[in-house]
Amino acid sequence: MRKGLRMSGLVGLVCLLTACGSPSGPTAPPAAGVTSSAACRWDPQSCMYEGSYEPGEKEFAEQRAKDLNRAAARKLRRASWW
Repeated sequence: MRKGLRMSGLVGLVCLLTACGSPSGPTAPPAAGVTSSAACRWDPQSCMYEGSYEPGEKEFAEQRAKDLNRAAARKLRRASWW
C-alpha cells in the first residue's frame, strides 16, 4: 500500500514538473512584420498587405481567402444546428 502511494506520488510530481517546465506559448518571437491574429481581429486594416505580389500570388491569396471564408461559414452553419 505504501509503495503504491509513494509511486503514485512520484508519478504525480513528475507530471507536475513536466507540465510546469514545458513552454505554453511560442518559444521564438514572431518574425519581423508578422502581426498576431489578435491584433488583426481588433484592427483588420493593420494586417493588410500593401507590397507588390509575385506573379500569380495575388490570385492565389484571394482564392485561399474565399476558400477559408466558405469553410468558416460551413462550420458556423453546422454549429447552429445544435
